[in-house]
Amino acid sequence: MKKNFASLLALALSLVMFGCTQPSSNSTPSPSSSPSSSPATSSKKLTIAMIPKGTTHEFWKTVHAGALKAARELSTPGNEIEVIWKGPLREDDREQQIQVVEGFVSQRVNGIVLAPLDNRAMVRPIEEAKQAGIPTVIFDSGLESENIVSFVATDNLKGGMLAADRLGEVLGGKGRVLMLRYAEGSASTLEREAGFLEQIKAKHPGIEVISSDQRSGPTRDTAKSASENLLNRHGNDLQGIFTVNENSTAGMLLALQDIEKAGKISLVGFDSSQPFIEGLRSGQMQGFVVQNPFRMGYLAIKTMVDHLQGKPVERRVDTGVAMITPDNLDSPESKELLNPPVNEYLK
Repeated sequence: MKKNFASLLALALSLVMFGCTQPSSNSTPSPSSSPSSSPATSSKKLTIAMIPKGTTHEFWKTVHAGALKAARELSTPGNEIEVIWKGPLREDDREQQIQVVEGFVSQRVNGIVLAPLDNRAMVRPIEEAKQAGIPTVIFDSGLESENIVSFVATDNLKGGMLAADRLGEVLGGKGRVLMLRYAEGSASTLEREAGFLEQIKAKHPGIEVISSDQRSGPTRDTAKSASENLLNRHGNDLQGIFTVNENSTAGMLLALQDIEKAGKISLVGFDSSQPFIEGLRSGQMQGFVVQNPFRMGYLAIKTMVDHLQGKPVERRVDTGVAMITPDNLDSPESKELLNPPVNEYLK
């Protein structure tokens, strides 16, 4: 009995010793052999919502193209940049723009790039976005809030001053002019209007501004109607006109053409379109101030991407402004501004 017990004990001990020398099928590999311990190649997609004031004018289409170029160039394998473009149809629909912002906040996009229709009405939704951890870059038109990453825009005050100087030049420093405003609450056009009036007063004392309180409204048709009313009142004693954006310029040009005074009354506009170029060539316009919407869209997205990637960004980014006249219309610089590669990106 003792011999059998000793034999069984020896066998048990040998089995235990054998088990301790073999790896278990359920054991965890050592850290040095674990695939998860090597540096992971993480991929991250940044989704950026870009919200213009409207979606119909050529200006916004050019901004969109510039934004898509930035997204394409800044995307790398495993780190894609996606730009979602969405805005109100009309440039006076503040409620719809607010709803668009709120919708993107609920979708938890990584960043918002916004051209505010109203410098005050858009403050609350943008501050709510920040509280939700979503940063905002403002472009084109200012916002009365410090809770933004950066402001990417034209020097609109300078643009208005360039328009005043051009009218002063073509009128020989004297005459009666009017200014057609755009819309209340639009910070970009408010600055253009202020720059024009300040420069006329400071540098062109022989020019009298006989009307500066009328607004064009959000479309070419509303601008044409407002222009017709102004021309009915002042057209017989008027030498010059300044219009402050694309639709106000288009509406005024049409109204002048209808009464056969295009070219007889000097017109200086703001923003570019093919009819304005044709107006310069035919003598129906004397100049228009151009921004660089393609560059604006590009830099707005680049600024947001840099911020999201932890890089330092400027609080204010100037995208440039210039005056186009019949004399410089065909210069290489003007051609570059007037013919951005929009179709290459908006396919």
